Amino acid sequence: MATAGGAAAAAAPQAMDEKARRTRDLLASFYNTDPSAAAAAAAASSAARPSPTAASASPLDTINSASFDPDVYMNVLVQQSNLEALLQRHVKMAAEIKNLDTDLQMLVYENYNKFISATDTIKRMKTNIVGMEANMEQLLSKITSVQSRSDTVNTSLFDKRENIEKLHRTRNLLRKVQFIYDLPTRLNKCIKTEAYADAVRFFTGAKPIFEAYGDTSFHDCKKASEEAIDLVTQHLKTKLYSDSEPIESRAEAVVLLKQLNFPVDSLKSNLLEKLEDCLLNFQKEPTQASIGDISKTFRAYLIIFPDSEKRLIELAQALFSNRYETVRENLRKRIPSTDLLAMLRSLWEDATAIDEVIPEAALPAFSLETTRDIIRQHIATAFLHLQSEISDVLARTPSTSNGKLEESQLQTAMETSKVKVLQGCIDLLQEFHHLIDGNTELLVKLRDLVIDWVQEGFQDFFQKLDGHFHMLSGRSKSPSQEMESVQIDKVPTALVLMLAQLCVFIEQTAIPKVTEELASSFSGGGARSYEYGPPFVPGEICRLYRSSGEKFLHHYINMKTQKISKLLNKRFTTPVWIKHKEPREVNMFVDLLLLEFNGVVSEVKQVLPGLIRRHRHSDSTGSTTSSRSNPMREDMLNRSNTHRARSQFLENHLAKLFEQKMEIFTKVEYTQESVISAVLKLCLKSLQEFVRLQTFNRSGFQQIQLDMEFLKTSLKEFVDDEAAISFLLKEVNNAAHERCLDPIPLEPPILDKLISAKLAKIKEQSPNMQ
Repeated sequence: MATAGGAAAAAAPQAMDEKARRTRDLLASFYNTDPSAAAAAAAASSAARPSPTAASASPLDTINSASFDPDVYMNVLVQQSNLEALLQRHVKMAAEIKNLDTDLQMLVYENYNKFISATDTIKRMKTNIVGMEANMEQLLSKITSVQSRSDTVNTSLFDKRENIEKLHRTRNLLRKVQFIYDLPTRLNKCIKTEAYADAVRFFTGAKPIFEAYGDTSFHDCKKASEEAIDLVTQHLKTKLYSDSEPIESRAEAVVLLKQLNFPVDSLKSNLLEKLEDCLLNFQKEPTQASIGDISKTFRAYLIIFPDSEKRLIELAQALFSNRYETVRENLRKRIPSTDLLAMLRSLWEDATAIDEVIPEAALPAFSLETTRDIIRQHIATAFLHLQSEISDVLARTPSTSNGKLEESQLQTAMETSKVKVLQGCIDLLQEFHHLIDGNTELLVKLRDLVIDWVQEGFQDFFQKLDGHFHMLSGRSKSPSQEMESVQIDKVPTALVLMLAQLCVFIEQTAIPKVTEELASSFSGGGARSYEYGPPFVPGEICRLYRSSGEKFLHHYINMKTQKISKLLNKRFTTPVWIKHKEPREVNMFVDLLLLEFNGVVSEVKQVLPGLIRRHRHSDSTGSTTSSRSNPMREDMLNRSNTHRARSQFLENHLAKLFEQKMEIFTKVEYTQESVISAVLKLCLKSLQEFVRLQTFNRSGFQQIQLDMEFLKTSLKEFVDDEAAISFLLKEVNNAAHERCLDPIPLEPPILDKLISAKLAKIKEQSPNMQ
């Protein structure tokens, strides 16, 4: 396509050149009176045009040549063209003829106009030239007369003019001599009136005469003038070092000292050191001087010492570097954004004022770059402070290790943590809004960057906060302790549960709120490269906290389960079950187990929301009947020991075959019922495994039966999923039955009596218990 387009573009100028060449040839042949020359011109034109073939030109191409044969041309044209082509050729040739006639007519008209204009010009020239020769001769005679009279006057006045010039030179010399003799007096008058510029001007004007004749004729005048000018020099040096003198006067003093050839290099060093001390004092106490004074000082020094520009640039850059470093130090104190903007705006205005004097220092560019780093550091520091505040609130989470936890204490801590996260984010957004709410040049230039930094800051803040939550829960190593990790035993379980609920709050409340605020107040940006993606991705953060919340919830359940499992393991490994005595009461470990369950319930009810759905399985196909309500089992208890044990073993296994499988371990949700049920189910499952590792005698089996029956009554207070709890307790009994050498259960009346005694004892110890 490109090649075809180029060929078409090249063909258009070629066609125009062909038409122009043909027109020139026709006009040349029309005006040429020599037929041979015309033929030669036509032949040259034909030779210049490209030939279709290498042998000879086609008859159709010889229409403009001298050897054109109309009969041959028509025969070839008729043979090679159809009717439509002949009509097109006719139209084309008629248009060419018309164009040629028009060109010839225009050319003739132009030539006639030129001929008429030339004729008129020649007539005017003839008319103007008539009489000019006589005037020129008259002018020449007058010039000759004036020249002769001028020579006569110069000859007569030559002697007087030379005398006048000599007297004038003498008068000027006397004036100079008089000025030299009056110079000491003039200098003293200038000193008295402090007109030091006039004194220096007078002395420098007389200095060439003193150099030529100071040792002879004007020795006394030279000595007196030098003494006076030395006094002028002292006054100028005093004015230069005086802080009370305006900088313009001090600059004038240096200029005058330079005119007197006084060595000012030492003065420049001293003054630059003094300027450096002044700038140092300005950094410490900016109120004592204004940037306008500093700007005037720099301008004066540039006038006084033009070669000190490099040093002044270094001083200006050092001044603003130190001032910006002071702002960086203030960032560690967590200053408000309004105060930070006030400092940065003041520095920007100062840098702009100094830049008008020393543009080579490039202070606005330096200030813009440094301000960008400071604002980014301020945003990052604000997020770090918020993370630290949230960590401090979580660190004050009350522990339940001592078993004493006041009512609603965890609930208060949970609400405080939620408020700190949400309100902290809102406060940060309000703080950061000051950074983009302004029309100053500095804020306008940084607006898009600040928006991106705020969004990136929230993305990074929530990611780091999630990592910090994991560190607090003991699931990951602390960043500051590479060799030592947080021990899980030292982590309060209530803190882990609060972290789980806090993750849910951040996912469902904090992230949407922050996203809404960012969309309304921090929309735009775009300074970030598109290859890195959007700076804030709420969906990614929500997925992160959803996953972390589930991990913390399972971690809490595992921690509680492990703690209770250790208690159960100690209970079942310490006694010798094969020599266990006849049960007299519910074992003490049941009280400890219920106490731990109470601790779980207390934590969960204060942190997690209320019941959302009930896990009742009263219609479950699993067996939920106890040994007291099963007629078959009561009948079997009256049989012999061996036959009873064998029959019960077979009964249990046959019942399992016909029972539908019960779903014990369901998905854990963020509700009180779900978490409490999960902990209880895991603990009872662990209890079943501990039982299966032991060997029981009849009394040991009966003790397990009594304990499980009591737990069946007591655990109803904790969960509503009675079917699952009953099933697991039954599994513990079955495991003990399988591991018992003589599995004869307690009689129902005895079992009821022991349980009633335990309940009465508990009621006496806790009168308020219903």
